[in-house]
Amino acid sequence: MSNENNIPDIKPDHLGISVPDMDASLAWYQRVLGFELEFRVYLDIIPAHVAFIQRGKFRIELFQLEQAKPLPEERRMPNTDLLTHGNKHICFGVQDMETMLQHLRKEEADIVFTKVIQGTPTTFLRDNSGNLIEMIELPHLWD
Repeated sequence: MSNENNIPDIKPDHLGISVPDMDASLAWYQRVLGFELEFRVYLDIIPAHVAFIQRGKFRIELFQLEQAKPLPEERRMPNTDLLTHGNKHICFGVQDMETMLQHLRKEEADIVFTKVIQGTPTTFLRDNSGNLIEMIELPHLWD
């Protein structure tokens, strides 16, 4: 099916993230964000350890390559990350930011900041590898 401009339909499938420690990242995404392991594989063609994790219909593909470079410090902060072209962060909608913040603090997540931006509670945190994740209060997603 296509839209009124005859552009074929697309739907989101997954986001890819390079990580330095697959086991630590799998544990973090499960403990902090509730993702579950779909499958793991080693791909000789890259070569890399790859794992797909899933929560609901959304999936993340994690890559661990021995020769990968560490995430630069400026990519670990929302404002300085904007100074480099490319993907910036993943964003998840939450029903209630205070409830999410309580959970994140209990799990000792690396919270960068929490602010109200244009009337909407917003939080940025880092995963265990320093990758930025945004949480935004969007209760209407559950209507």
